Amino acid sequence: MGFFSGRVTFARCHVNGPLPGMFGPEHLERLQGLAIGQQRTAAADGVEIGWTAGDHILDTSFELEKNVVNDALHFCIRIDSQKIPADLVRAYAAVELKALADSNSSGIPSASQRREARQRAKERLEEEAADGRFLRRKACPILWDAPSNELFIGTTSVTVLDRLHTLFEQTFGYGFEPLGAGRQMFRLAEARRQTRGVDDAGPAPFVPGVTPSEMAWAPDEANRDFLGNEYLLWLWYILETESDTIPLGDGSEAAVLLARTLVLECPRGQTGRESITSDGPTRLPEARRAIQSGKLPRKVGLIVVRHDQQYEMTLQAETLAVSGCRLPAPEAADERARLEERVTQLRHLLETLDLMYDVFSKRRASDAWTKELGRMQKWLQREEPRRASAVG
Repeated sequence: MGFFSGRVTFARCHVNGPLPGMFGPEHLERLQGLAIGQQRTAAADGVEIGWTAGDHILDTSFELEKNVVNDALHFCIRIDSQKIPADLVRAYAAVELKALADSNSSGIPSASQRREARQRAKERLEEEAADGRFLRRKACPILWDAPSNELFIGTTSVTVLDRLHTLFEQTFGYGFEPLGAGRQMFRLAEARRQTRGVDDAGPAPFVPGVTPSEMAWAPDEANRDFLGNEYLLWLWYILETESDTIPLGDGSEAAVLLARTLVLECPRGQTGRESITSDGPTRLPEARRAIQSGKLPRKVGLIVVRHDQQYEMTLQAETLAVSGCRLPAPEAADERARLEERVTQLRHLLETLDLMYDVFSKRRASDAWTKELGRMQKWLQREEPRRASAVG
């Protein structure tokens, strides 16, 4: 069931409505009303969407004991779309075209016959598709966390998030907004009255004259998700120059290691992307050279330990989405207790990631950032000795 076994991948969104309180039968009834197959909910492109209950892709039996775990509501969105093989389209069109061209004395098909062949192929495939042979069913798990009023959505696909937004609003009457790096920093800064520092923030010149002031992946000037790219670089700097243990705002500590993978990209979209695979990717000279040439981190592998709980994952920069996260093995023997423990682990993971990001947020939104940036610029000016590396 989605978030309750194996590694987890998810993006976070905040529901634009009141706290749901305790999940109960009314929530399950709303899901049941728009369960896949119960009522046709199709987009203009013919894609059909609806809810499933999570046990498997055909499960539409919503039950309290199954779908409500530890003040969290677990369910799935299923997306059904027709995926006709491109080679079959070409084959049918070729067969139809040959039959039409055989009636020509030259044996060469005309332009009108080519159009007719394509139309016949299309009609034939539409007839075959009616029995569902080309139907592709895909389910994406969702966990609605009542205490935080957040959705944990088991994908980083923008297309899935767009379809989910429509169905969720239709079902519950509220939309949601992604908690990317910019939005999350606003939330953290509000409690400290530092939002002005986030509003005024622009891309930091880590390498003066080289690091660009615009990001090719930023949708508009008001977007502040580039702070996620800066956060990953700052994390790299802190771990290399200060300590591998970060004191957090609640008095605890997080031991952090950048491991497995590092993806860097040119903000201008000119010099491309570089992917580095290694036990310690940031320790390799090509990683530093990529930053010195103006590239910024897009995602990085992390191993984080807090309160004796270890998490291994890949963290996306702009969205702060988590990919392939390995959670600690549950200790409870009872199955229900194991599910509840899993939700507790997810909450602890997100609390840890938020506390880590908040350390950066305090510095980035304050007047102290200028000095911090200066230290990072000097750090990046250092030349590292060449070493053997493994590049993916």
